[in-house]
Amino acid sequence: MSKIVVGMGEALWDILPEGKKIGGAPANFAYHVSQFGIDSCAVSAIGDDALGDELLENFNKKEIKYMIEKVPYPTGTVQVEIDQAGIPQYEIKENVAWDNIPWTEQLAELARNTKAVCFGSLAQRNVVSRETISRFLDEMPKNDDTLVVFDVNLRQGFYNKEILCNSMKRCNILKINDEELVSVSRMFGYPGIDLQDKCWILLGKYNLKMLILTCGINGSYVFTPGNVSFQPTPKVEVADTVGAGDSFTAAFIANILKGHTVEESHLKAVETSAFVCTQQGAMPVLPAKLTE
Repeated sequence: MSKIVVGMGEALWDILPEGKKIGGAPANFAYHVSQFGIDSCAVSAIGDDALGDELLENFNKKEIKYMIEKVPYPTGTVQVEIDQAGIPQYEIKENVAWDNIPWTEQLAELARNTKAVCFGSLAQRNVVSRETISRFLDEMPKNDDTLVVFDVNLRQGFYNKEILCNSMKRCNILKINDEELVSVSRMFGYPGIDLQDKCWILLGKYNLKMLILTCGINGSYVFTPGNVSFQPTPKVEVADTVGAGDSFTAAFIANILKGHTVEESHLKAVETSAFVCTQQGAMPVLPAKLTE
């Protein structure tokens, strides 16, 4: 368990035009990390209902390891509408199971054996899950090589400055997209400078190992102290972009943990997310050439 990578937060069903598919960033992240041959675990909560049972059945089929508690709230769902450009629009149901992830001794034990964790802002919209995530981070090893990834996901109105600020203080890798960076910059009071300058400010202010900035079709950047890696976005035929960002994060972290350079890991992340965009849903099987 000493090398386990954890995705923590929402586990839910994306209700897409063609039917429902497993969703939620932590499950997407954990699934894709596992495809790179690294032990991973999704942490969340489901309801004691048919949707929860079906979600676990699907996790088992996909061989996703999980620590998921059943709680007296409904399993989460998200209504996803895909626009003409293939970009998803989300309507996220409130007061659901993943808002109420309980703290357990098993979770504390998992935290103590976690090499890297990825958590977001969405799963912190409710105090119960927010406190569980915070306690998990408290229990993790405090080694220099432990990776704590905060993947900003500004959805609807489910975030505030305090949650974002605390999360950035707790992480050592920040992942954010260009639209989120604009919103965060306005909130934090430096709206007038270009995106790269904003990234350098955040990298220094929060003493980060890395800051990952994704800019859709305009490429992506990985900032590290004194260096920046840029990769253009491959041109592909987009089926939908659901889960593409999670697969990017998973591929990047998996390759960093395997000892690859930032530049090598960045390229693999870009190639992985481009492939996911060509498939429907968030959890396609990746081709071997990406994961070897």
